[in-house]
Amino acid sequence: MKIVLASASPRRRELLQMLGLEDFLICPAKGEELPPEHATPEETVCSLASAKAREVAAKFSPDTLIIAADTIVVADQKILGKPHSEDEAFRMLRMLSGRTHEVYTGVSLMRDGEMLTRAECTKVRFRELSDGEIRNYIATGEPMDKAGAYGAQGKASLFVKGIEGDFFNVVGLPLCLLGSMLKGKGVTIL
Repeated sequence: MKIVLASASPRRRELLQMLGLEDFLICPAKGEELPPEHATPEETVCSLASAKAREVAAKFSPDTLIIAADTIVVADQKILGKPHSEDEAFRMLRMLSGRTHEVYTGVSLMRDGEMLTRAECTKVRFRELSDGEIRNYIATGEPMDKAGAYGAQGKASLFVKGIEGDFFNVVGLPLCLLGSMLKGKGVTIL
């Protein structure tokens, strides 16, 4: 069975490889990510992941299994996507400092015209961050392509005081959920 990851994320690619899925193609969705108005965080990530899966599935034969995902960070009921500037990254990290926030990832699998979409939520607690630490972290460039302006698997691991839920969800692909979904589509990893 041909498998396609509808994502340019190197982290998602590494996570699939870690599971032993070596033989898959990468075909990132290119459409604009427009979340539905007045949607909950879960509805938002499910909608965006499904849209990515549909877009990429149109490029392949129907029996190809498409894996798509979308991750957001939520603090104070505000969705924090990828920062567009260093100032925006600073504001996001200042907002997360010393507090608990939520990370949502929607995962969509599409094959033979059938879509299966689920979402995972993980709570992440940051320690207090100084303005200097935030500026130094931003200077690494790491936060600029990540939802919420941080990567828990990178240098921002120094900020994470605790995690409640799937760590891999915070990285961008909830592996326990994905494994269950793949099993439902006839793909057995173990």
